[in-house]
Amino acid sequence: MIDKWDKTVKPETSPYFWEGEPEAIESLETPPKTALFMVDLFCGCGGFSVGFQSAGFTPILGVDIHPPSLETFRNNHRYARVIKGDMRKVKSHLLKEATQQKHISVIAAGVPCQGFSLCNRKRHAKDDRNFLFLELIRSVRILKPDFVLLENVSGLMSTSNGSFRQAISDAISECGYDVESLTLNAVEYGVSQLRQRVFFMGAKRKFSIRWPAPIHKQKTVTVRDAIGDLPPLHAGESETEYKSKPSSDYQRAMRRRCKVLFNHEAPKHPSEVVRKINSTEPGKPMYPKFQQRIRLSPDRPSPTQVSGGIRPQFQFGHPSQPRGLTVRERCRIQSFPDDFKVYGGVVQGRVQTGNAVPPLLAKAIAKQMMGAIKGERPTEKTLSKRDAQLESWKQKRFSLAKSTV
Repeated sequence: MIDKWDKTVKPETSPYFWEGEPEAIESLETPPKTALFMVDLFCGCGGFSVGFQSAGFTPILGVDIHPPSLETFRNNHRYARVIKGDMRKVKSHLLKEATQQKHISVIAAGVPCQGFSLCNRKRHAKDDRNFLFLELIRSVRILKPDFVLLENVSGLMSTSNGSFRQAISDAISECGYDVESLTLNAVEYGVSQLRQRVFFMGAKRKFSIRWPAPIHKQKTVTVRDAIGDLPPLHAGESETEYKSKPSSDYQRAMRRRCKVLFNHEAPKHPSEVVRKINSTEPGKPMYPKFQQRIRLSPDRPSPTQVSGGIRPQFQFGHPSQPRGLTVRERCRIQSFPDDFKVYGGVVQGRVQTGNAVPPLLAKAIAKQMMGAIKGERPTEKTLSKRDAQLESWKQKRFSLAKSTV
């Protein structure tokens, strides 16, 4: 019998992954002739693109191997073409054709993180997925953007005694960019989630590297702030209309002018699961052997949402209703606005939302890049990596991150 935790055994891959040759699919609408264009590699459903679009950039291309994610990406970013396929198989000419030879301001990449994740019991330095950052580097050499941005789990920093961190920095630098890396926690940028991730930013040497300073230094957005206005549901129920008015600034920001409620469908739980959630105190684990699967506390931000593998079960229990979260509630906790519709069903919706970069965090970074491109003077909301405040900021982030994944 094969030991599934044996590190020499390659991890199971999703049956949803596209195994054929890469395919380019046209955008739903013709993009503008002039704009600050960005490319989203390993794009998933498009968390980076939502954030960058809200900061004034125009996503023009998304690349991913997961068709359900690309369906979501394409329908929510109507100016963007998509390439369906393994990035390692995407030829240079296809990348150039898909971007229509336009100047690219930013290439962002949420490089698959499973090989570095502390949640991965088979985590090891030789995992093939650890080397996918090389595909970002190849794309940078082809498209020559003004900025490069890579996101990954904080475990990357320590894998192989930090050699991957150094290799990524060196590779971006060798392409002709100044480069810095920094760990950011989404909760400090208005997201209702303790989600700590490392970012590498590369800038052509005529531009400055600017990091966004924390927005929420004291008060954080709680789970109640994020999802408290959404209609109550029993297991297996769904709702397409709002039943109450928003009760927090965050809820108002997420609703925008949306009139239809998308993706608010509760998981279909067996009766024993419903009883298990109902008997669990908010903020406590639902299962003794899986301490990370908690019933959320309404008065705190959520722990890190994860994709949960290729067939994910529900991860968190609702704080006041005996069920798991809907995809809409997961979107809210990730800071996706309500007009962002997720395609592919509940299970694939968990995969997509768990893998995504929180749009509000992406927006904070994108605004700093926008300011640098436009030549604007840094504001008080900009934090240089070399700033004297950084050490105290790191200490605060470390304490916040203790309960993250």
